[in-house]
Amino acid sequence: MGQIFRHKELEGYIMVVEDSNIEATMIKSLIKEHGYKVKVFNEGAEALHAAVENTPMLIISDVMMPVMDGYEFCEKLKTIPGLMEVPIILLTSLQDPLDIIRGLQAGADNFITKPFEAKYLLSRVNYLLANRELRSAGGTDMVLEIMFNGKKYAINSERKQILDLLLSVYETSIEQNKALQEAQKQLQQSNDHLFSANRDLESFTYTISHDLRTPLNQISVSAQLIKQSHEVDFSEEDKSYLTTILSTIHSMTDMIDDLLHFSRSGNITVGQKEVDLTELARKVMQWIQQDEPARKIKIKIEDNIKVNGDHSLLMIVMKNLMGNAWKFTSRTQNPEIHVGTKKTGGQTVVFVKDNGAGFNPNLAGNLFSPFARLHSQDDFPGTGVGLATSRRIIDRHGGKIWAKGAVGKGATFFFTLPSHS
Repeated sequence: MGQIFRHKELEGYIMVVEDSNIEATMIKSLIKEHGYKVKVFNEGAEALHAAVENTPMLIISDVMMPVMDGYEFCEKLKTIPGLMEVPIILLTSLQDPLDIIRGLQAGADNFITKPFEAKYLLSRVNYLLANRELRSAGGTDMVLEIMFNGKKYAINSERKQILDLLLSVYETSIEQNKALQEAQKQLQQSNDHLFSANRDLESFTYTISHDLRTPLNQISVSAQLIKQSHEVDFSEEDKSYLTTILSTIHSMTDMIDDLLHFSRSGNITVGQKEVDLTELARKVMQWIQQDEPARKIKIKIEDNIKVNGDHSLLMIVMKNLMGNAWKFTSRTQNPEIHVGTKKTGGQTVVFVKDNGAGFNPNLAGNLFSPFARLHSQDDFPGTGVGLATSRRIIDRHGGKIWAKGAVGKGATFFFTLPSHS
């Protein structure tokens, strides 16, 4: 971990000013391991009085402290005869460049950012103690004026002191840059692994879905042939069994299709062009109504809804949202579906609203999770993948999707898409 410079003329104690007992104890233990006496104070005024009574050979002070912060403590200490030459290390987050200016004005010798490594703190202590007697050789009484962010600041620290502080800041920035580069390298590796995993998962999902679809098709064709050839000989119970087989095949086929849509939705390239959402919604509703042409329902689709996005992907979103509205109004008297827009904070929000079964708002967080369902399969059949796919598509566009609803009072799904000039 390195050795602190020891010199018979520098014998004394190191003062630690830190209001956090945990950090103060850690620093104290670290310094004592190297044979130095350490005195700890948890606030600036008490530490300042103690320094006057018994001069420390070096001070380590936190910046953020109650009543008197580290800058004020440092500035006052540097005005007291006999204490001006005591080197001070400020512990700070260095979040703002103004921290450096304030440190220079206060007369600090070094900055160390939190969290810090023990080895680095020891190296700074070693450097300052080893060079303490050189301070006077570089001294000057001149006041240096600098401009920063349009404001003038007077710096009266010694040349050696200014150099020490700026070098410590530079050294810290170099270490932080190394850490950032390492983090970026690890992030890139994680992204590469994630991309590979997603590609493998997509391939796996496609293969499994294809392999499942083939036997299902064979079962479906066989069931249809049995129905056509022998239905007259079937009892009502036999017909019920056959109906169950065919409906189950249909449900599994829907699940496979939804699973494929979901797996692909995260990797499809999103096109960007103007989409007439009014025309798209009316086309979707025509397809939906073909399955139940006799059903009476009030449909309102607002005119001239124009958005920017991928036509094919937005088609999937509207099929899912409008299909849900159609399904969950199936037991509602005087059912209504409304597709429209509203302005919120200057942004256009598209909504699909119905007056159907609604949902428990306390469970709204589960709506967009794959395979999560808020209604029983017997009440409203489905796979629970459509909304998850819709969210992934909207996310891929850079937009947002959310929902509001209440049990028995319908549901409204909203989504936004970023505008592109």
